[in-house]
Amino acid sequence: MKITSVNVRKIEKENSRIRGIASVVLEDCFAIHGIRIIEGDGGLFIAMPSRKTNNEEYHDIAHPITQECRKMFEDAIIEEYNNTKDE
Repeated sequence: MKITSVNVRKIEKENSRIRGIASVVLEDCFAIHGIRIIEGDGGLFIAMPSRKTNNEEYHDIAHPITQECRKMFEDAIIEEYNNTKDE
């Protein structure tokens, strides 16, 4: 599997750790939208799209299964975030 496109929209919102929203295209045929870029205590990380359930819990809609796949997503998204000019 190969990431063929990453699009990042930076967000500046007061009192929020969210720094941006990303979309990723895999193999030029499958898109994942709504990946959040978050500023954590140890730096930037990503949070996959999720949905709130009736009992107020959040569950990922799509997510990497392996650590290697998660790293591939995180590296590509954070690199694009760092290369994207501020709005």
